[in-house]
Amino acid sequence: MSGKRLKRKKLKENLFNKRRLIILNEDTFEETFSLKLTLMNVFVVATLGAIIITFVTTFIIAFTPLREFIPGYSSSKLKREATELALKSDSLSRALKKNEAYIQSIQKVLTGELEFSKFNKDSILSAAAQAPSPTNLSASKEELELREQVAKEEKKQSSKKAN
Repeated sequence: MSGKRLKRKKLKENLFNKRRLIILNEDTFEETFSLKLTLMNVFVVATLGAIIITFVTTFIIAFTPLREFIPGYSSSKLKREATELALKSDSLSRALKKNEAYIQSIQKVLTGELEFSKFNKDSILSAAAQAPSPTNLSASKEELELREQVAKEEKKQSSKKAN
């Protein structure tokens, strides 16, 4: 046990013993610079320096155009152009569907499958728009039974907590 204490005491002394850093002019042996340091001071300064360098680097990369050079990041201009192209392609595909429906109905008229009197461009275009089909939002029988079971269990738990 005393061996561990001795090692800790020696380490503590090494960390907090003062040392002198002296820079000398080699030709004249004149002292150019002198500084008193402890190992703990050196460790603290080195750690703070590393943290500051990390924050500065992160800030530069995150808030400047440098981030565009990192793989995985794309420029805001590229994102904007991709969004615009997606919107254009969506509108073009809708226009293409309308044109295809119109051409098919004209072919039906020309081949005689459809009477000319029933042919109306507006009705064709509205049919091509295809409104979304209505969905059934009413609860099924199994779902209603499950709701009843959950309600019963909640009542049991609330009555147990009240007691």
